[in-house]
Amino acid sequence: DSQRDTTFILKDTAEELNVKKEPVKLKVSTITSKTKVVSSNQLNPCPSPSLSPQLVEQAPSPRFLGTHMHPDNIPQSFYQNKTKMLVIFRNPKDTLVSYYHFCNNNPVLPSMKSWESFFTDFLSGDVPWGSYFDHALAWEKKMDDPSVMVVTYEELKQNLSQGVRQISKFFGFSLTEAQVQEVANGSTFSAMKESSTHSHGNMGNVIFRKGEVGDWKNHFTPQQNKEMDEAFNKHLKGTRLGAKLNYQDHCQ
Repeated sequence: DSQRDTTFILKDTAEELNVKKEPVKLKVSTITSKTKVVSSNQLNPCPSPSLSPQLVEQAPSPRFLGTHMHPDNIPQSFYQNKTKMLVIFRNPKDTLVSYYHFCNNNPVLPSMKSWESFFTDFLSGDVPWGSYFDHALAWEKKMDDPSVMVVTYEELKQNLSQGVRQISKFFGFSLTEAQVQEVANGSTFSAMKESSTHSHGNMGNVIFRKGEVGDWKNHFTPQQNKEMDEAFNKHLKGTRLGAKLNYQDHCQ
């Protein structure tokens, strides 16, 4: 119930809408597959859940695919070709909680150590995909790129319809208000959780846990709360992404 939830906004846009317009370029990348820039007149989601280079190649273009890649690991050709990149961030406290439960509930991953140990590892960046703060600061440098759009989980939870409007405009889709509402209604956490057995099989309950803002309050000790506040202030205070995360409202 972290960044993964919001990818369904574009998935629903791809599956439910048939909007014809000028071609848009999209990024296709995974950890194990090759990367490619594609362009066409209709958006199509890549086959899932098990992606391979062959399946990606066979998917109609332009193709949408989610990734957790660090921006410095994305090939420069994506930036040179003005590939559209939608970046979803969530406040670090809820990200940590969601990550902890995802790792422990995922049957294909080894169980994490105690909450206390995971908290320490997360702050030090000693977790898969590395430091949250390093990742955030790297995307902070890309925020002036017109081909990069940064939105937050909390913004989408607060006003999903507005988020759909902004995202569809970024990708070049002109949606009617009825289409916006159709996508928004199908992209709420409750709607996605209800259909998760169909969309994700046995992984549905792993990926869709609570979908709440502020669940960190049920996990953090006062000392852990202090340590995370200090880490945020050290790394992201005064940055545009830090301001966009609205840390004071969501994490204090």
